[in-house]
Order: sequence, then structure tokens, then C-alpha cells
Amino acid sequence: MTQDRGKTDEGWDPFLLGGVLLLLGIGIIMVYSASSAIAVKRFGNGVYFLNRQIVHALAAILVLICCRYIPYTFYRRVAYPLLCLAFLVLAALYIPGVGHTVGGSTRWLRAFGVSFQPSELARLALIVYLAYSLSSKQDRIKEFSIGFVPHVIVFACFTLLILLQPDFGMVAMIACIGWIMLFIGGVRLSYLLGSTLAILPVAYYVLIQAGYRLKRLASFLDPWRYQSDAGYQVVHSLMAFGSGGVLGAGVGNGYQKLFYLPEPHTDFIISVVGEELGLVGVCFVLGLYLVILWRGVMIALRTQEPFGSFLAAGVTAALGLQVAINAGVALGLVPTKGLTLPFLSYGGTSMMINAVAMGILMNISARRSGPSEPWTSHGRTRGRKRFSFVSR
Repeated sequence: MTQDRGKTDEGWDPFLLGGVLLLLGIGIIMVYSASSAIAVKRFGNGVYFLNRQIVHALAAILVLICCRYIPYTFYRRVAYPLLCLAFLVLAALYIPGVGHTVGGSTRWLRAFGVSFQPSELARLALIVYLAYSLSSKQDRIKEFSIGFVPHVIVFACFTLLILLQPDFGMVAMIACIGWIMLFIGGVRLSYLLGSTLAILPVAYYVLIQAGYRLKRLASFLDPWRYQSDAGYQVVHSLMAFGSGGVLGAGVGNGYQKLFYLPEPHTDFIISVVGEELGLVGVCFVLGLYLVILWRGVMIALRTQEPFGSFLAAGVTAALGLQVAINAGVALGLVPTKGLTLPFLSYGGTSMMINAVAMGILMNISARRSGPSEPWTSHGRTRGRKRFSFVSR
């Protein structure tokens, strides 16, 4: 059916849909396996986390379906309202009695028994904002005051609020997403490299101001030396992978999840997969993510309308970075960060935001621009290349 001028709905993308559904199914099984002992100890109910994860998964599917049928051009119209909403929700964390502190970090809002992590919404809002801004400024994207400075100011405002939580891992992830999107959008590489060099002293200062971050860095370089302290998580994660071998110990037969591996159902769910399903299971899970990322890259490349192309690139980069950081932490390849594994880890906020992102990506995939109708918010693209970095 025709939904927009020059655009037709081409149905569901089976690779994206199949990948997400398989990950949700595996996630339900692995969350139950990883959390049952913890659930009995904390709540006296071994299926506490399982029941909630099933609800999260069903809600994520419903959200994905809804977003699949919302024309992605809608997000162009709400880019600034969404950005303002995300900023206000982040700022609300610092209102006494509103923000909820866990483990020394104020990252959650709670209302009516539901918890929400504003930084997840901020990540999506920044992607939509960048996609809109980059697509509407293509004629002057290489100018310092047009293509670079406004975006950096917006990112600086958001990262400051997230740093105050503190959540250094989310700041690093958002910075990487922004860098990638600005690069794809055609911002001069010299500006991006220069800003990276300028940020390094600031990042170093933030690092040395918090003793626990220095300990994490030291444990990253030599986790076995700090296995009773900062390296405890990584050491037990590596032990889980090692004991799993090629085929794994079998679902439910893992040992490290029994109060050795911290938060096995959230940040270290891939470690439980490694122990119980082995190398084969880990490769299968990562293979599903690779399929989704491959489809995302192909959708971004083939979409003729710049806003849709940049939006697809942004949500794909965000998912890829989240997977890479989570798996990298579990394998001791990057310093410890508190990021979940999309669609697999226990949790509602991250799953809902990722479901929205996948719904957007599926809508972009289904609504291809016809060859005679590529356009931007300023009209026809006049044959302009979608990804400006190809002709820097």
C-alpha cells in the first residue's frame, strides 16, 4: 500500500525480525537460568525475573510492531521535542526525591513501581536529532560553525548531565555514536580528530578524579592481580567462558551464576551463555547480532533519502556499540562498564528503546524511496551522495 509520495511498503524484513525474535527467546531462557538462584534469595520466588522478562519481551514485540508502522519521517517532525523531553527527563534525576540512587549512581526514575533509565531515551533522542540536523544541513555541513559546533554543544549538555549520575560508560558510548554519525554526515575529519584530541585531557581528569575508575583500569590491564577486588567480575566471567568449553555445560548447569558472577542476568548474561551453551552458543548469539548489523548497514546504504539513511546508520551504530562493549567487558577486552546486552539481558528500559530502534529500522527498510523521488527537508537531493564521507 502507498504510505507516502514515492514510497511503498515492502513488508517485513525477515532477517531483522527473525534476529530480534530469536534473541528475545534466547534471552528469556538465559535470564531464567542466570537469575533463578538470585530470585529465590532476594524474593523467595525463583521465577521472579523470568516473569518480568517475559512481560518485557512481549511489550518489546508490541512496541516494535507499532514503530514498524509509524513512518520514519514522523521522527523528523519530533526531533527537537524529543530532544527537549530527553533533556528534561535527565535533569529530573537531580530533583530531590525524584532520582533513584543504586550503587552510588543516580540513573533511575521510579513511578508507580516502574523504573526508567533516562540515558537510554537520551541516546535515541540524540540519534534522531543528529539524523535530522545532518540531513538538513548537507549544503553547509563542512562549515565549522554549521556542521560541527551546534552538534558538539548539544552533546556537551547531555554528556554533562550523564556524567553527573555518574555513568562514564554511557557517555563514552554516546560520544562514539555522535562521532560516527558526524563522520558519516560529512563533517570534516580534521574537526572530529581535533575534538577527540581536545577531549582526551578532560577524560583523563574525569578518570583520575574517581578512584574506582582507576581500579577498573588497573584490573582491566591485569584482572588476575585484582581478582578479589576490581577484577573480580572479569575473572569470574573468564572462568565461566573457560569452563563452558565448546559445547557448554548445558542450560541450567552453570556454576559461576551461583553468587560468584555479579549480576549474571544483566551485564554478564553473555558469560552465562558461554558457560552453559559454550563457544557454539556464544557464536550463534553474536551471529544473530551480526545479521542485524549487516541488515542495518545495507538499509542505511540503500536509502536514498538522507534523513532515513542517517537514522538507520545511527540506530545500527548504537546497537553494534552496545553489543561490542558488553561482550568486550565480559571477555576482558575493554574496561568494565554497566551496559546490558540488547534483547538478551534482563531489563525493561534498554529493551524498549532498542525495540523502538529496530521498529524504526524496519520501517526504513520497508519504505524505500523511488529512484525519482529522493528528497530532504529542503526538497530534492539533486543526486547528492547519501554518505558524504565518500567524497571528503
